[in-house]
Amino acid sequence: MRYLSGIQPSGTLHLGNYFGAMRRHIERQAGHECFYFIADYHALTTVRDPEQLRRNVLGVALDYLALGLDPARTVFFRQSDVPQVVELAWVLSTITSMGLLERCHSFKDKVAKGIEASHGLFSYPVLMAADILLYDSQRVPVGKDQKQHLEVTRDIAMRFNALYGETLVVPEAEIEEATAVVPGTDGQKMSKSYGNTIEMFGPEKQIEKAVKRIVMDSKTVEEPKDPDENLVYRLYCLMAAPGEREEMARRFRAGGYGYGEAKKELARKILEYFGPFRAKREALAGDPAGVRDVLEDGARRARAVAERTLERVYRKVGLRE
Repeated sequence: MRYLSGIQPSGTLHLGNYFGAMRRHIERQAGHECFYFIADYHALTTVRDPEQLRRNVLGVALDYLALGLDPARTVFFRQSDVPQVVELAWVLSTITSMGLLERCHSFKDKVAKGIEASHGLFSYPVLMAADILLYDSQRVPVGKDQKQHLEVTRDIAMRFNALYGETLVVPEAEIEEATAVVPGTDGQKMSKSYGNTIEMFGPEKQIEKAVKRIVMDSKTVEEPKDPDENLVYRLYCLMAAPGEREEMARRFRAGGYGYGEAKKELARKILEYFGPFRAKREALAGDPAGVRDVLEDGARRARAVAERTLERVYRKVGLRE
């Protein structure tokens, strides 16, 4: 089974990225063929500082490699190192109706949050379709907020096949509801655009500060509390062992357990859980050229697949003999 997924280098990655997607990406390396890319073309819709974009790309690569991505088993690359994707995006755009794109709620949501209403943001689903279809991807793990874009990809692939004959693999979405949404410090989905994230590899004081911002109710220390409605407990459960989860839940229900103490325990657990990964990341950061070599090798392998797909498409539409 061939899996494909991408992640935007639009900022520092956080717990929501890891528990919502990255951990599953890494787990799928066992027994599957995986293509994972850093979506720097997509990031251009929001990142205007070129140096920041370059730093973000390197940061995403460091995070994935530190967390266990194995470039010997996975094709790991930077999106812009495979220019065939924008060529395919143009071909796909010629058969994609405006109505299909106008129905995509993501564009409206992002504009409502203050992101510029550019053509790139509007046509994002077409480039996403090219990302997926270029590599004959069979399964695409997506969050619920991206499910509609995957459906657009399927619609585009089926329309192309109806017009030109069977050419493109029609992918299937894979959504794990239990971990699809990780709550942020304000209770919404953890997202850089909401400013409610907790970083995996931030400095200790920064992580503690982010955890302190978690919104709680007004119950006193003495009052019993329902752990299942508590953001600290929900985040703690992502990293804690079963016995640790049960103990925190017991203390909340019993009363006499304050939110300040619970937040300190969550911060300690974050630092403990990501400690070994942090050490590996620091070692990798000392060799940025080696990280770039990993991405370049992945791009070389990705281009080999991309060239075959694009040649197939070009022949079908009449751009090649």
